[in-house]
Amino acid sequence: MIFLIILALIWLIAATVCDIKKREVPNWLNFSLLLFALAYRAFYSVFLWNACPLLFGLLGAGIFFVLANLFYYSRVFAGGDAKLLISLGAVIPIADTLKNNLILLLGFILLLLFVGAVYGLLSSLILIFRNKKKFSKEFVKLFKKFKKMFIFSVVLALIILLSAVFLDYLILTILGILIFIYPYLFIYAKAIEETCMIKKVSVDELAEGDWLYKELKIKGKKIKPKWEGLDNKDIKLLKKEYKSRKILIKQGIAFVPVFLIAYLVFLILWYSGWNFYQFF
Repeated sequence: MIFLIILALIWLIAATVCDIKKREVPNWLNFSLLLFALAYRAFYSVFLWNACPLLFGLLGAGIFFVLANLFYYSRVFAGGDAKLLISLGAVIPIADTLKNNLILLLGFILLLLFVGAVYGLLSSLILIFRNKKKFSKEFVKLFKKFKKMFIFSVVLALIILLSAVFLDYLILTILGILIFIYPYLFIYAKAIEETCMIKKVSVDELAEGDWLYKELKIKGKKIKPKWEGLDNKDIKLLKKEYKSRKILIKQGIAFVPVFLIAYLVFLILWYSGWNFYQFF
């Protein structure tokens, strides 16, 4: 499986470069990794006269397909990230048994989410540092706008925390803390989005999947911002009517580096003899 592991690493490096430069990962890059991984596993299964390597790859891809769709439709991942996760599902099962491979898949997902959380926090702090004045003004503005939400969350959190004291339920304490901090996290994310992630670009530079910032009207037709981003039909229409004019789009933080970091940490732990199974 060394060849497959190295292949995935090369593909992740290429995907990371694409995401940093263009904020997108080409479909051919994601799908080719999936095809190569399954083809190699099929060859390896025939060579060993054992169906397990191929079946484990199909199972991993299937499980990550379900998780990728869950993350995509809950707006945690963009389309390219979801496809990359599916492809990695065909690579990650490198253990000898079904149970151990399921643990490796779960371990990688938890590792990915942890790295993603740290990466997202550090990236947002860097963005804030670069746009301190704009961020501060926007944060105060949003705080005033959502003042009622703050008051409601504080009152509700206090009621739940007091209940937790009398009932001695840890889950109520955690819930109360989460409700209390939620408005701050919401406004923090919203302020970053409004001040650090809006960019004016020429319609000639648009790519499929770019997020439109505001609704545009062209000859009575509305092009609305949507999670899937602009499709080729929208882009052709914008190029035809707007020509070289500039429009506002919303750019997210390049997330594919998280996959690369999580994968490297996963490999380091695996080859250093880390026992993934002791925690499950």
